[in-house]
Amino acid sequence: MRVVTVASANLFAVAAQYLQDATQWVRIAELNGITDPWLSGLVTLSLPDVDRSAGGGIGQQ
Repeated sequence: MRVVTVASANLFAVAAQYLQDATQWVRIAELNGITDPWLSGLVTLSLPDVDRSAGGGIGQQ
């Protein structure tokens, strides 16, 4: 697991940058207890490990 701090970002962009798949934003949201993918201000996020087989569909785990 990795921890990053982002400024006024969205989880789609964070997932694309760190997990190489924007659809995996749901994994980041679930790990951090976030329901809204749009972030404002500085936010520190825990990121799951990269899992190329994980899909981004809600409830698909």
